[in-house]
Amino acid sequence: MKRQSIGAISAAVALTIPWVVVWGATTALPNLLAVLAPGAAYEPPAFITGLPTIGTVAISGLSVLGAAFLLAWGAETAEKDVPRAFAIAVLAVLAVAPEYAVDALYAFNAGQFAETQRGIEAGNLAVANMTGANRILIGLGWAGIALFTVFRRGSSADPSVERREGFLADAVTLDHDLSLDIVFLMLATLWAFLVPLNGGIDILDMLFLVGLYVAYIAIVLRGDVETGEEHVGVPAYLQQFPKAKRILTVVALFAYSGVMIFTAVEPFAHGLEELGTQIGIPSFFMIQWIAPLASESPELIVVLYLVNKARSTAGFNALISSKLNQWTLLIGTLVIVYSIGLGRYGALGFDLKQAGEIWLTAAQSLFAISVLVNFEISVREALVLLTLFVSQVFLEFVIIRDIVALPLTSYELLLLFSGIYVVLALSLFISRREALGYLLRRTAGTISHAFSSSDEQVPGADD
Repeated sequence: MKRQSIGAISAAVALTIPWVVVWGATTALPNLLAVLAPGAAYEPPAFITGLPTIGTVAISGLSVLGAAFLLAWGAETAEKDVPRAFAIAVLAVLAVAPEYAVDALYAFNAGQFAETQRGIEAGNLAVANMTGANRILIGLGWAGIALFTVFRRGSSADPSVERREGFLADAVTLDHDLSLDIVFLMLATLWAFLVPLNGGIDILDMLFLVGLYVAYIAIVLRGDVETGEEHVGVPAYLQQFPKAKRILTVVALFAYSGVMIFTAVEPFAHGLEELGTQIGIPSFFMIQWIAPLASESPELIVVLYLVNKARSTAGFNALISSKLNQWTLLIGTLVIVYSIGLGRYGALGFDLKQAGEIWLTAAQSLFAISVLVNFEISVREALVLLTLFVSQVFLEFVIIRDIVALPLTSYELLLLFSGIYVVLALSLFISRREALGYLLRRTAGTISHAFSSSDEQVPGADD
């Protein structure tokens, strides 16, 4: 096992080396020289500066792939010393860090150039990129991973996959410990419906959403370390290390993979944007969909890896945790970055179209939560999520490009799909009201247990 594990780690690191060379020669080394030897002349090698866009996409993309594996191994290894939910939360934050960076840049520019056309466009782009990333995470991530879990080779050996009679009735069942994540995501989603009503993302949004995530982390940190799940491969090898060495190894894996993801995803996304605009795809459409898809890729790779190891619960935990931190931290911190760019406090404004994007994203999230309220997602439900997401994006592209004359504006299309999601969500909540009640009771028990001074189990926390 030792030789195979070292070989796997070496292969993952090797995927990142070409990007380390490119990034080091074009960014890290020039910045270091600027500090140590101001004014010193430096020219990156010609073979790097002359790298075509497709080459940048390939090299940075391979680095993201290698870093995603290192990140997953670090998170699995950490489960020996910290609650799994906390390890997954750290993984989720690191995996979507590039999304934070892209949105922060747009929010900062919106504040820096406030009251100008450039500033207004930057504010709209910040919202568009954020909503696009969130809808991709559910429409492609949750739906795609559910379908992959059911139909992949070896799924019959996965205890989370249930084969059922009926058309597309097979389902992925989730651990009831995810109740806390689902309820906190529900609270963030309900708040998101209110965000456009204030005319922008303001300090109240920041206080509620960031406070919600802080409370979530405080609860999961007080949870118990799971000891029953056996790991295999690289995590099993690393978990054999003495505690001090194991912790240092986990920190090193998190740090290295985090740096690789943070530095490589932006050029990867921009490279894809450039390739897309070269074939005639509108830049705004690219920023809302292609760039977030690239920035979400580390997360999806990690989840595919976990699911392929029959760790579907950990995979969905990572997806839900990512959605939660994007729907809380990402939205809540935009007003901080905007105010820094502005030089004083100010709410990040956006136009009516972006208000519709936020409502649609909240509506999609509400429907996704209603699907999971009974701790499972069937093939039918995954296909509905996927179909609604793809059809809305396709119709919006048709409207933007004037390919076919439709009796709807882009904003009206957003409201239409928002209504569809809300109606479906309310229908499921009503039909699954007993499951919803159980979900809320279990979460209340989990919270009480986390902050109880007694070691006794609170009724309902482990039903």
